[in-house]
Amino acid sequence: MQTQTVLLVIVAFIIALIIALFQYMYKAKSRKKSTLFFALLRFLSVFTLLVLLINPTFNKKTYYIEKPTLAIAVDNTSSIKYLQEDEKVIGIVDQISKHESLDERFDIKYYSFSEKLKDSLSYTFNEKQTNISKALEELDQVYKNTTAPTVIITDGNQTYGKEYQFSSLKRKQAVYPIMVGDTISVLDTKVQQLNVNRYAYLKNNFPVEAILTYSGEEDASTVFQVKSGDKVVFSEPVSFSKDNNSKVINFSLPANKVGVNQYVGIILPLSNERNTVNNTKSFAVEVIDQKTNILLVSDMVHPDLGAIKKSVESNERRSITIKKPNEVIDIEDYQLVILYQPNTRFQAVYDKLKNLEKNYFTITGTKTDWNFLNRSQNKYTQEITRQTEYYIPRFNSNYGVFLQEDIGFDSYPPLQGAFGEIRLKSNHDLLLYRTVNNIETEEALLVTIEEGQKREAVLFGEGIWRWRAQNYLNSNNFEDFDDFFGKLIQYLASNKRKSRLNTFSESFYYGNTNITVKAEYFTKNYEFDRRGSLQIVIKNKKTKATQTIPMLLRNNSYEVDISNLEAGEYDYSVMVLGENITRSGSFSILEYNVEQQFLNADVTKLKQLATNTNGKVFYSDQLSGLVKELIEDQRYQTIQKTKESVVSLIDWKYLLGLLVLLLSLEWFARKYNGLI
Repeated sequence: MQTQTVLLVIVAFIIALIIALFQYMYKAKSRKKSTLFFALLRFLSVFTLLVLLINPTFNKKTYYIEKPTLAIAVDNTSSIKYLQEDEKVIGIVDQISKHESLDERFDIKYYSFSEKLKDSLSYTFNEKQTNISKALEELDQVYKNTTAPTVIITDGNQTYGKEYQFSSLKRKQAVYPIMVGDTISVLDTKVQQLNVNRYAYLKNNFPVEAILTYSGEEDASTVFQVKSGDKVVFSEPVSFSKDNNSKVINFSLPANKVGVNQYVGIILPLSNERNTVNNTKSFAVEVIDQKTNILLVSDMVHPDLGAIKKSVESNERRSITIKKPNEVIDIEDYQLVILYQPNTRFQAVYDKLKNLEKNYFTITGTKTDWNFLNRSQNKYTQEITRQTEYYIPRFNSNYGVFLQEDIGFDSYPPLQGAFGEIRLKSNHDLLLYRTVNNIETEEALLVTIEEGQKREAVLFGEGIWRWRAQNYLNSNNFEDFDDFFGKLIQYLASNKRKSRLNTFSESFYYGNTNITVKAEYFTKNYEFDRRGSLQIVIKNKKTKATQTIPMLLRNNSYEVDISNLEAGEYDYSVMVLGENITRSGSFSILEYNVEQQFLNADVTKLKQLATNTNGKVFYSDQLSGLVKELIEDQRYQTIQKTKESVVSLIDWKYLLGLLVLLLSLEWFARKYNGLI
């Protein structure tokens, strides 16, 4: 016990003694034995009460053993099964789990991974993507403050993500790869990659880049072809050697038919080639007959203009032209007009928009002439204060005009706009609210307005370029912001009437991607309805097989994951149960399994991974060597640790029980002696 606690207990002893003596000895008329007995009871009860209040404590040291963690990460992708190594992988894990020396030395944790890491083992070997880099990064985060070497059982073939042999340079934990798969290079030709734009325009040629690779010791010659159906639309002979083992072929194909055009790139197999699955690769191009032309009108130079242009033109189906107000002549040639910080020079533009009933998007800011803008339209007004304010965006989760998810708006930098109240005078839907000085308001930052066939949007703040830059800082790409801005542009550029049920799907999907179909369902007042029961009926055009799947509510949409569908062409219908509402569409799935493109284990990358992390690579038949390496490595020692905690000298429950007992005994004794 601490010195201070001991002194308090002594003081409590003295106080209890004084109280007992004073009550039963000093005031007592005689010194009977019963009086001494009562004094003793009173002393004990008071002392117990004071000890209970003081609650004396002492420091307790606990010694325990902490073993280092051994993380076992198992590749659960289909490339393991395709290389016929699935049984071997299961056997390796079983041997590790039965190895007593490892179990005594380490706290063993098992994981499986594909495109993401799972904290359990599940041997399916049917996952379509491998991301070794992400699995290692997540393990590094889990064990960042401990010693935890990682044994990774894999063929080393990664389909997407960062190059793990380079990203491992920053890794703190050692990695011990166990290689499975053939490590001897065999004769093989492969269509490594086909680069092509997703969209093309009718009667134009679209570029294609084919990257072909070869592994082998002898010279080889073959032919690369591109087929559309049974027709060969491109052909070129190619030659390889041991040193010249890759070719890049650039060519163009004509876009003669509107819709999704499917092609197959083929490198004709060599006579003694074992793996021919990776000799073909499918791709598709959607041919459209026009672009969405957008006009951006601005009377100033501002970073927002560049950000808007980049975002709009990130989709090849859209183009944007920037003009000053006095240069606008052919406004009827554009599907949408964006007005950036209007002033009196925009009067002619507003007159043309009104006459042609064009949709437009207004962006205001610190240079906006609000006197002019308040006069030029009757849908909203801004209080004139001649002051500015910074507004942080806040997403409206109930927004249902078009499908939009929160992309982290509240983490985006604030926009700068005019200070003062905004009065909205027409039917409107708020997409973003204003937050001012950490105070959440119900005032609009971004609003959409729809009257009849005419659509309009207003953003009450400048500085949207910072949003796009922040999106890149958050995710190393602009996709979330460009997708958000693209949906807004798509809504404004269309005059299509509102529908209570809308579906969203791509024209085609590659077989190695996650495939989802989304839908949004509204009430008769066009408010998003979370009570709907939606289901999708999918029909294979070739086999006529159909399946009905319920759609699940997620955020502000209903969606279904159909990644398990085989390659082919499909029609689908989404219906609302209990309502006579149906929407239909179609899509194609191109046959491609990236995991079947590998013939060997990637020895080079796995060796580099082990070297970069101070680990060591092992083959599948060298498990005993791995065990010996881990046990003899002095970095992985069992550590005895001390934990010091403050505990009560006596449990308060026992003290309380003793106090009740003493007081009860004193009461009965006094009652028996007629003192009560």
